Formats: sequence, structure tokens, C-alpha cells
Amino acid sequence: MSNEFEKQEMNVTGEGFLPGLAIDTVIFGFHDNKLKVLLLTYKNTGLFALPGGFIRINEDVNEAARRVLYSRTGLIDIFLDQFYVFGDKSRHDIAPLKTIMQAREFTPDDNHWLLKRFVSIGFYALVDFTKAIPTPDSISDSCDWFELDDLPVLMQDHRQIIDKALQTLQTNLDHKLIGFNLLSENFTMGDLQSLYETILNKKLIRAAFQRKMLSSGILERVAKKWTGGAHKAPYLYRFMAGR
Repeated sequence: MSNEFEKQEMNVTGEGFLPGLAIDTVIFGFHDNKLKVLLLTYKNTGLFALPGGFIRINEDVNEAARRVLYSRTGLIDIFLDQFYVFGDKSRHDIAPLKTIMQAREFTPDDNHWLLKRFVSIGFYALVDFTKAIPTPDSISDSCDWFELDDLPVLMQDHRQIIDKALQTLQTNLDHKLIGFNLLSENFTMGDLQSLYETILNKKLIRAAFQRKMLSSGILERVAKKWTGGAHKAPYLYRFMAGR
């Protein structure tokens, strides 16, 4: 769904969009040692869903995904990765879509293009929680962050999409510099370890983690962080430019 839903809703045949193909985005943020996901709540339905949309005839798939992400977060230069294609027959469930449309006092014909089977391309995005501006679309009550370990029941297969995105995130944790996208520009080694532990859902040995990070060649030390006592002030780091 996007903020162009009203036009799409009235477009019975789906003219101007690639048929049978959609995009679902899992937008991750990290705050207070918690991994969070951005979700939409649809007006007058109690339904929760991932931000998503459709692909215009004249745009690339990645371009469509970035359009969706910008409309939900206000961010442009963010990490975005295509991670899976969801095409099981069981994901075709028109009930929630009809509920959303009827909540807007629109009763669709069963042949309406939005009610047909869609294959969805999954993208996950990593954003700086402090910079994102969650923005609902025209048919949503809200667009808010939810803690990954306390998600509401989601429509269709959106929970499975999140689970698959998290698995991909865990696999890519090192070689795609996940921390670069979820942490602020300067951070402590403790911040970085906390992020890794949250994503992996396990404790890491502090000394071993620091050795691994410092020997990776991806970090540079910035300064000490003031905490009231110089001997207790941890160093600040940032990811090296060009990495």
C-alpha cells in the first residue's frame, strides 16, 4: 500500500502498474538497545502491516522500493537490500484488503486488481532511528516503530516476511556493515556490541568482540566520550570513510 492508494483503488484494472507484483519493506531501526520495525495501522480496521507498494510501469524495482521508503521515513540515502521473493499461493488473502477498502466506504468488485494474487519482492532497510520521520499514508492511522520482540498480529504473511528479513540481517551482519546504517555517526564499542547482541539475540564475549572489530580495519577511533571521569570514559569510534 502507498499514499497513492486512493488512485490505485479507483483504478479497477491496475493500469500503469506491473500486474501481480508488489513490494513489501522491512524497515529496521535501533534504539535503547532494542531492534525496532516500522509498521502501518490501517484506519478503522485494527490491521497492522509492513509499508509496501506497487511498481509503476516506467520505474525500476529498486526505484519503486526507494520511493516507498522515502514516503514512510523521509530518508533518501539509506541502506536497502532485496532479500527474498514471497510467492506462496497461501499468501493470497483478500479479506484484509476488502476490510481496508470497505473502511473507506468503497466496496470493490471481486475482479478488482488489488484483490488478485500478488507476488511480493521483499526489501529490508536499515535507518538511523533518530533521523527517520515515520509518516502514515492516506489510509493509515499511524506509522510507528514497534519492538521486534513485541509485534502485534500482522496481516497476510507479513510476520513471515519480517522473520526472513531478520535471518538475512543476521547472516549479513559483518560483511555488509550493518552497524554503519543503524548507529549514529560516532559510537562506543559498547554501543556496537549491544547492536550485535540484539540482532543475534545472544551475548558476546567483550574482549573477543573488541579484538574482532579492531582487527577488521573498518573502524577508526575518534575521541573519548565524557562520562564525568576521564579514566572511565570509553573511546568513540566511527566507520572508516569509503567502507
